[in-house]
Amino acid sequence: MTGKNKKGRENLARTWGFLADFTALRAEGVYVYADDGRRYMDFTSGHAVTNIGHNHPAVVEAVKAQADRLIHAGSIFYYDSLTELADRLVSITPPGLDRVFLSNSGSEAVEGAIKLARYHTGRQGIISFTGAFHGRTLGAVSLTSSSVHYRDRYHPLLPSVFHAFYPYCYRCMFDKLASTCDTYCMKHLDYIFGQEISPDEVAAIIIEPVLGEGGYVPAPKAYIERLRGICDRHGILLIFDEVQSGMGRTCRWFASEHYGTVPDIMTLAKGIASGMPLSAIVSTKGIMDGWAEGAHGTTFGGNPVSCAAAAATIDAIKDEGLFEKAAPLAADTMERLRELQRDCCFVGDVRGLGYMIGVEFVKDGVTPFPEAVASVKQHCLDNGLIILGCGTHKNIIRFIPPLVTTKAQMDEAMGIFGDAVRKL
Repeated sequence: MTGKNKKGRENLARTWGFLADFTALRAEGVYVYADDGRRYMDFTSGHAVTNIGHNHPAVVEAVKAQADRLIHAGSIFYYDSLTELADRLVSITPPGLDRVFLSNSGSEAVEGAIKLARYHTGRQGIISFTGAFHGRTLGAVSLTSSSVHYRDRYHPLLPSVFHAFYPYCYRCMFDKLASTCDTYCMKHLDYIFGQEISPDEVAAIIIEPVLGEGGYVPAPKAYIERLRGICDRHGILLIFDEVQSGMGRTCRWFASEHYGTVPDIMTLAKGIASGMPLSAIVSTKGIMDGWAEGAHGTTFGGNPVSCAAAAATIDAIKDEGLFEKAAPLAADTMERLRELQRDCCFVGDVRGLGYMIGVEFVKDGVTPFPEAVASVKQHCLDNGLIILGCGTHKNIIRFIPPLVTTKAQMDEAMGIFGDAVRKL
C-alpha cells in the first residue's frame, strides 16, 4: 500500500468497516484485481449488488453513453432513462405492481415504503420480524433486529413497531419440527394482535422472503401464504423487502416468485443497477396513485446514469439467459454444500434459493460456532476467495456469487471452501 493510500484510509470514519485489507484496482465478472498483485474471486458480489458480475460490458457502455448526455435531473424534468427503466421494471415485477418510485438505497426504499403504507391506510403500526435487516437509517433500523449492534445508542427509535418471530425453522423459537408444526410460529402474530396492537391499527407487515443479514433463511411457503391471508383479512399491507433477494439473486427476478405470492409493496435495491446507487418502491396503482404529489420526494433518486445502468442490467439478464444458465449450477452448488454437511459435523444446515445460500456452522450439534466462520473466511481470503458471514451469532457463511459464474470458477471456489471447512 502506498503512502498516499494509507493516508486516505486514515481519513475515513472508523465506523466504515472493510472485509479485506487491499485496494481494488479494477474488477471484471467474478474477479477483483488488487494492489497486492493478486486476483480474487468475489463471492460477495459486493453485498449482493453485482448480480451480473463486476463491470458488465453492457452496463459500462450504458453508463458512459448516459453520462455523455445527462448526469442529473433532480426531479425537475423527465428523461428517457427514467421512463424506460420504469417500463422495464413493470415488465418484470409481479402482476399488479405497476407503479414505481425510485430512490438511492435500500434503507431509503424501506423508509418510503413505511411512509406509503401509513399514508395509504391512515394507520401507524408496523410489524417486522426477528432477525430482519431493513437498513441503517432511523426508520429502517427500527425495523431491523438482526443484531443489537445496529440499534445501540440510537434509541428512542420509530414508535409503533413490533417484531414477530421469523419462521427460522432450523432454530425454531418453539422447538417444533418444520415437517409437523403447521407454521406454529404464526401464533406469535396472534399474541401481538391480542396483547400489543390490534390488527386494525397495523398499517403494514414487512418481511424478507429470504432473511438476509439475519441468516439467509428462506421463509416456508406456507408461512408466506398464510401471512398474505392475514393481511387481506385485516386490511394490512404486505411489504416484501427484496432489497437483497430481488433482481435475480435467487435465479428468478424476485424471491416472491418462488412463493406464488404477490405483496402490496415491494422494495428493491442492491442488484438493480449493478453497482450504481439506485433503489425502488414498487406498488399497485390503487395504492401509489393516492400518494399525493409532494408527499414523498427525492433529489438524487432515479439518477439518469443509475437508471441507464439498471435498464442495461435487466436487458443483460434477459438477453444472456442468465437465469437459465445459473439455476442448474446453483442447484448443483447447493447439493455439493449438502454433501459437505454430511461429511463435516460442524456444518449444521445448508439452505437457500438460487444463489442466495446460507451455510450454518455449529458445535455440539446446535451451538452457534462463529469461530468456524472466522476461520473459513480467512482461509478463503488467503486463497483468493472472498466470502461473507451473517447471522445474529455470526455463525453463517453466505454464498452470493454473480449469475455469470462459470462451472470452472465454481469448482475452484468450492475447492477452496471445502478445504477450509475440512481444516476445522
